[in-house]
Amino acid sequence: MAASTPRFPDIQNHWARSFIEGLAQAGMISGFPDGRFRPDDPMSRAQFAALLQNAFSKPSKRPNVPFVDVPAKHWATGAIAKAYQTGFMSGYPGNRFRPEASIARVEVLVSLIAGLEISTSGLAQVKAALPELYQDFSDIPSYAIDRIAIATNTDMVVNYPQVKRFNPLKAATRADVAAFIYQALVYTGQLDAIGSDYIIVRQKTAKLSHQREFRGAWIATVWNIDWPSQRGLSVAQQQRELLQIIDRAANLKLNALILQVRPTGDGFYASPLEPWTEWLTGIQGQAPDPYYDPLEFAIAACHQRNIELHAWFNPYRAKTSSQSSTSVAPHITITHPEYVYQYGNQKWMDPGVKVVQDLTYNVIMDVVRRYDVDGIHLDDYFYPYPIAGENFPDDKTYNAYRAKGGTLSLGDWRRENVNQMVQRLYTGIRATKKQVKFGISPFGIYRPGQPAQIKGLDQYESLYADPKKWLAEGWIDYIAPQLYWRIDPPAQSYPVLLEWWTDNNPKQRHIYPGNRLSMLDDKDWSFLEYERQVDITRNLAPQLSLGNIFYNMKIFNENRFGVVEKFQASVYNQPALSPTMLWLSDTPPAIPVRVRVIGNKLIWSAAVNAKIRSWTIYQQQGNNWRLHKILPEETTEAELAAGTYAVCAVDRLANESLGVVASIQ
Repeated sequence: MAASTPRFPDIQNHWARSFIEGLAQAGMISGFPDGRFRPDDPMSRAQFAALLQNAFSKPSKRPNVPFVDVPAKHWATGAIAKAYQTGFMSGYPGNRFRPEASIARVEVLVSLIAGLEISTSGLAQVKAALPELYQDFSDIPSYAIDRIAIATNTDMVVNYPQVKRFNPLKAATRADVAAFIYQALVYTGQLDAIGSDYIIVRQKTAKLSHQREFRGAWIATVWNIDWPSQRGLSVAQQQRELLQIIDRAANLKLNALILQVRPTGDGFYASPLEPWTEWLTGIQGQAPDPYYDPLEFAIAACHQRNIELHAWFNPYRAKTSSQSSTSVAPHITITHPEYVYQYGNQKWMDPGVKVVQDLTYNVIMDVVRRYDVDGIHLDDYFYPYPIAGENFPDDKTYNAYRAKGGTLSLGDWRRENVNQMVQRLYTGIRATKKQVKFGISPFGIYRPGQPAQIKGLDQYESLYADPKKWLAEGWIDYIAPQLYWRIDPPAQSYPVLLEWWTDNNPKQRHIYPGNRLSMLDDKDWSFLEYERQVDITRNLAPQLSLGNIFYNMKIFNENRFGVVEKFQASVYNQPALSPTMLWLSDTPPAIPVRVRVIGNKLIWSAAVNAKIRSWTIYQQQGNNWRLHKILPEETTEAELAAGTYAVCAVDRLANESLGVVASIQ
């Protein structure tokens, strides 16, 4: 629990503070008139009966038989009668209850198991393990062994100060009883599990893993390439199409989608800085009606299907030829038209201007702060792709830089503008939400001649992008070079280029090559080409080539040439989590709690305050474990065939807990 001032002044640093405060917050216990709890005082049988009445609501099983030593006016008469009627407690010979006598630790647990009528499968196996768990096992009365085994199997036993010593005949302190009852309420689902080093956890655990890989696809919204299919669809049609895409991704066992949310200085979400995009509603600045937020909608749908959602931004493109001429504030063509230039048939923001730099940064950081995105993604459009015979018209900005004493050449100055934006974003994201990944998908060739056989566009000189520097500085978490070429032609060879990228990665960031699925046909770009490319990627996994991103989702959605069934049969025939990024977090979440088998169902819960994104279930096959399925956070049970399984908790960065092992007969 948080280190706040406790309700009771005498439990500030007590081992049982979390249990005591949990029961107090639930209104089940109170202290003494002086405000103290007296955690180390022994608990009397009358006090225990009163606590049972507060904690559990159970129907009577037998009529009341008044005890001769409990006067009618005794403060706990009603609680004692209730404890007897519900089967939690019984008396002693001579019809005595001994209300002021201390209750032993073993008696407390036997009472809880009896009153709650808890049983367990595999009791003999649990009993056999007790001597290993408790050094003083021989002190447990024979009548109590079965119920102590059940209490152990349900995580109800809490031993302080020595975990291995049960001390069955020792008088239970008020702290002991609070801990036992709290754990009983966790088992019955009434309270959240809490962590304590003194809880006896009999659950068998195993360290498990599988072959991780990033399995992504781009969802392009500009020109309505992937979604929505056209501008101005009804909200129901937009949502239906988007869910169809996300469901298709889940069926393909993809684990990430890259959704273009800012294609042309506008938004597929509610932005205070830029207008709604016309690619959605057909009119720039017009929100969906009835209102919804597509980015929020996509995030929720993806997370329900164990898919990461990376928000894809175009940092500088302002307008395309396919858009209407009508722009509305606060689009940059209205607020700062002097910094937007016509270049070919598009309009482009000037990356060297502070207004543009701040706008791009603020737009992206606004999404980081307000939305539960898993990643921020930039593509290859920095300065625009060059047009023969036409210079990008930023001479005024460059001349102003030179007039202030700037000494960089035009090319170096443009690259520095982009570099500063990349560094600023990475620093801002880390400071705001460390768990949000930052990735860029640059043009697949860094420079002609690197490596020697490669020919093509020089992005360093033409787009003013220097991804080699970004990798060297560690300004990105992953890079997705667009390797949009086939394997065999030597001038642009998929494996040759991929090896170059893996060789130029000194900070050991992840590399997820982009694959041009949109070229799929039944000839040069057959399914076999993509199958081979994924194999090449996997073969370079030791060099941190850890997955693929496919352009574009439309090909999967229309199932061109049966690509879906082919991917399901061979490429992605098993589920997989995305790779962990140890520089962001290497701390696994707490293991699942209250793992139990009921019939053919495996049931579990999350530890209190555990930040869980999903669950993995592994199945034992001989001496090995195979990942069986990945389930979303809200699913905490699974119907399974007979076998041995383990369930792990997974956080949003795909760190995986130890697996808790259970068998279904």
